Amino acid sequence: MPTEQDVMAALSQVMDPELGRNLVELKMIRQLTIRPDGHVSFMLALTIPNCPLREQIRASAQAAVEALPGVKKVTVTLGAMTEEERREVLGRSGPMLPKLNTASQIKRVIAVLSGKGGVGKSSVTALLAVALAHAGQKVGILDADITGPSIPKLFGLPPGGLRGNDQGILPGITPLGIRIISTNLMVPEEDTAVIWRGPLITGAINQFWSDVLWGKLDTMLVDLPPGTSDATLTVLQTLPINGVVLVTTPQQLASLVVRKAVRMIQQLNVPILGVVENMSYYPCPDTGKHHDIFGPSHADEIASLANAPVWARLPIDPQVAALADAGQIEAVNPAMMKDVVAQLGK
Repeated sequence: MPTEQDVMAALSQVMDPELGRNLVELKMIRQLTIRPDGHVSFMLALTIPNCPLREQIRASAQAAVEALPGVKKVTVTLGAMTEEERREVLGRSGPMLPKLNTASQIKRVIAVLSGKGGVGKSSVTALLAVALAHAGQKVGILDADITGPSIPKLFGLPPGGLRGNDQGILPGITPLGIRIISTNLMVPEEDTAVIWRGPLITGAINQFWSDVLWGKLDTMLVDLPPGTSDATLTVLQTLPINGVVLVTTPQQLASLVVRKAVRMIQQLNVPILGVVENMSYYPCPDTGKHHDIFGPSHADEIASLANAPVWARLPIDPQVAALADAGQIEAVNPAMMKDVVAQLGK
């Protein structure tokens, strides 16, 4: 039967491939238990919750312990270091997790991602926020599309509306009480271009998380930009994301690009919660017949690849488009997102 020293010695040979230091040196081994029947269990405290290499590290640690004489079974669970522990172990090396403002409490964080522009991802984010607010939740939106923000326009929030005090930045607040932070609330005109490189974008997202006085939120929605840019990676790797909602449209090109996004999310080991197909069909007002304006649906294929359910197929609705253009997205009937809200409530 191996001893605790034997197990720790084996794990000291396992390296974190990104940091180049072993798991014992990094103080990642927690709650080590060795049972008389040869069952060894322990927790790996990762330096960041959504570490993209976490499955690789877990598999290597499990294999190292399984190779010890007398070991019959190995159970490895994943956890995460606190920011204080991370700073103690790493000093200032590596990307630091942004710390939430002490005046804020956020129960869950859901990212909305498409991979492709023009599929209505921001509209879906806004509609979901409205539906959650109607369901009695306190909701916030972090607009992580730093260079192409559209969330404030959908809610009718004017540019240059951000204020702050000694405690932090005050978000924009809609009539329904949805709290919003976006670069378009910082600029003097809504069509002012934000021409920033990667480090500035990353810094802005971290500041939106840590310096904004969010208050108590049940759900924060993060509206991500298309593609696999610095902004997307920053959100998925450093914010405490509970899961991703994928947005797609029926066009074959859109589904191709969204499938690429699925692969990226899977590599980062972030849970995909569900798929929403936007502009799925047009219901004829005269006959009620559904017309596939953009071709047949590919939502089921994407859902199968993502190992997640199709939560909704949203129709093309000119009234929704008109309300969005007028900054009155909160006037849209929240029933169109009821299935998504029901799934998120589980």
